[in-house]
Amino acid sequence: MEIVESRQGAVTVLKPVGPLVQADAAQFRDGVGDATGRSMGRLVIDASQIPYVDSQGLEALLAASDLLGAGGRTLRLCGVSETVREVLDLTGLADRFEIFEDSTQAVRSFL
Repeated sequence: MEIVESRQGAVTVLKPVGPLVQADAAQFRDGVGDATGRSMGRLVIDASQIPYVDSQGLEALLAASDLLGAGGRTLRLCGVSETVREVLDLTGLADRFEIFEDSTQAVRSFL
């Protein structure tokens, strides 16, 4: 999995490319952890290039949410596909994240 990182002002946007599955879950968690430290919790995950997640991918998202939650922040997701959104809804995990249509809206939510 490739994770493209960009900055929009004081906000870090991570854009994973590819499915978030067991083989990539540890890399994703590490990338989120590193970015969280550099961005003081101002972090957005652009999920527009994640076609699906498995159970390990969900655990990686929850770990990212918990990491940010420890600092009083909420993980912001944007560009979530219908498939990934359905998985989040069916598992009851959608409430753990703030979900936005696109990265611009997610970044503006920090203002």
